[in-house]
Amino acid sequence: MKDSRTDELKRKIEELSIFNEIGKTLTSTLDIKEILNIIMLKIGELLRPDNWSLLRIDEERGDLYFEIVVGEMAEKIKHMRLKMGEGIAGWVAVKGEKLLIPDVSKDERFTLNVDLVSGFETRSVVCVPLKCKGKVLGVIELVNKAGRNKFSEEDLFILTTLADYAAIALENAQYFHKVKELTITDDVTRLYNSRYMYDYLEHEMRRSQRYEMELSIIFIDLDYFKNVNDTYGHLIGSRLLREVADVILTCLRNVDIAVRYGGDEFVIILPSTPKGKAVLVAERIRDCMTNTVFLQCQGLKIRQTASFGVASFPNDANSELDLIRQADKAMYQIKNSSRDGIEAA
Repeated sequence: MKDSRTDELKRKIEELSIFNEIGKTLTSTLDIKEILNIIMLKIGELLRPDNWSLLRIDEERGDLYFEIVVGEMAEKIKHMRLKMGEGIAGWVAVKGEKLLIPDVSKDERFTLNVDLVSGFETRSVVCVPLKCKGKVLGVIELVNKAGRNKFSEEDLFILTTLADYAAIALENAQYFHKVKELTITDDVTRLYNSRYMYDYLEHEMRRSQRYEMELSIIFIDLDYFKNVNDTYGHLIGSRLLREVADVILTCLRNVDIAVRYGGDEFVIILPSTPKGKAVLVAERIRDCMTNTVFLQCQGLKIRQTASFGVASFPNDANSELDLIRQADKAMYQIKNSSRDGIEAA
């Protein structure tokens, strides 16, 4: 009896120590990966499952993806995605309720999809939602307790507590990244703003100089945009800017940066790109705009063209301000003549 009480006391001390460590981590960093990895590590130490994972809800796609997977099946399933409602994890994500299932073969919510991919045999599962202010952000799922033991109600309680920590970490990180995003993005087009552009351009120019590569930018000014605002109002004008931004993004590489410079002006930063190739990118954007009918969802059918200026570093300028000035100057040569065209510095 005494040994049993001693073991129980040791376990409680271990639990409190782990909760304290996680609490300190939450207040010391906003690195979501670091926090979640610590939480998942402590889950392994405390509850000793064979496999365990944290799945997050992808709100845009409406499904679940594996943020963290630990155990022998990790490599095989880490790129899988689950539909909302699919399997036990999907059920918990939809319902927002915790589940303790000693024998999955007797539960109709269990599906074999993950086992078929991993070659693993799931026997028992404990799964809890990551909830914050009533919203489900994801789930933590533990599969098969080590030594063929079954998960207990105490395990469920501990996992629920750890999931609360994980949910707080996720919410804090999301707020942090949202605030950070608001400081560097334009709220109309969702492109980067000029504040971010200058910092990024300075960084890329230093990198181009170090590696002796060219860097190009494209300056874009919409033609007769004022007529849209005067005819249909500023709300429609803002919607047009958003649709133009979407068209621009479809023409760029992942490494390229699109910026709303101000009003109806845009700047594209093209790292490791000589002027000739930048002109080709400008032509691609111009063609896409020419072939797009804008504002159809608003019951309008607007054709929008633009004037483009291209400049490169170090051939045309030796500072970020001068590079923008040269591209802007080239753009105005088109603006003051034909419009709907491209000019290189």
